[in-house]
Amino acid sequence: MSDRAANRDEQTRRLAETMRRQLGERICDRMTDPNVVEIMLNADGGIWEDRLGCGMTRIGEMLPQTAEALIATVASTLRATVTRDNPIIECELPLDGSRFEAMIPPIVSGPVFTIRRKASQVFTFDDYVRTGIMSPGQRDALEHAVSERRNILICGGTTSGKTTLTNAVIHQIVAVHPHHRLVIIEDTAELQCAAPNYVQLRATDTVDMRRLLKGTMRLRPDRIIVGEVRGGEALDMLKAWNTGHPGGCCTVHANSAQAAVIRIEQLIQEVSQNPMRRLIAEAVDLVVSITMTPNGRRVQEVLSVDFDGNDYVFPNRSA
Repeated sequence: MSDRAANRDEQTRRLAETMRRQLGERICDRMTDPNVVEIMLNADGGIWEDRLGCGMTRIGEMLPQTAEALIATVASTLRATVTRDNPIIECELPLDGSRFEAMIPPIVSGPVFTIRRKASQVFTFDDYVRTGIMSPGQRDALEHAVSERRNILICGGTTSGKTTLTNAVIHQIVAVHPHHRLVIIEDTAELQCAAPNYVQLRATDTVDMRRLLKGTMRLRPDRIIVGEVRGGEALDMLKAWNTGHPGGCCTVHANSAQAAVIRIEQLIQEVSQNPMRRLIAEAVDLVVSITMTPNGRRVQEVLSVDFDGNDYVFPNRSA
């Protein structure tokens, strides 16, 4: 090993040690707990955890100077700085690849951050039923959709559990159709796939989701999974699903199944003014709505989607 490489490795090791010390034992322990979804620091210094099936609980405190030092350390690994003029950092935590979002004053009253743990285990459909998040009827509808290569749109608000549910869909795809080649597209590495034949693509500042979706057509996918659509790439995704690649899955921010297809309409309007309701209804077979309630996450609706020539129709509801 060259002296330069040795120095770089030593610097990386020291930064990791500094980061763990700043995070503290309480947070570091939870970052290896497979049941922890997110760890959050609020501006008042309170540390909260979001645990699978349990909701959010306050677990401790962190001094503002410690939080600011941690954020600066994470920024340094990206060769960046966080200042009053550049008060936001979004990246993958160097320790384990977890998503890290942090802010400092003046846009907040005190330093805040959220660590979205990269899933270390997959919550299956049966796990959802066992914990009361999903009903047996909803599980059956999802299993049928996966088996019959239906396209599934998962919707919900922030932290509602869309990514975790998408991982469960991928798990079911691999269980039922292990020979299928999956192409997974996302902007942050959160989706887990155990398929023997898959490709995982990530959007960057210079290569967006639309470009990746167009390139996907040449990768010979059987199914196309999109982590989340936020813009005009929704149109490219629907076209891909409709041109010989059925059985895909995607998430979108919306508070109900009906609102999800309207949200897809709005995103498509960013790149096309043509009405696309028929295309949306043809491409999206099932809409799943998941939400965070006072008693934890719940799958609200599992609805099939149709089109009557004028508007959407949701003929089948799985309770």
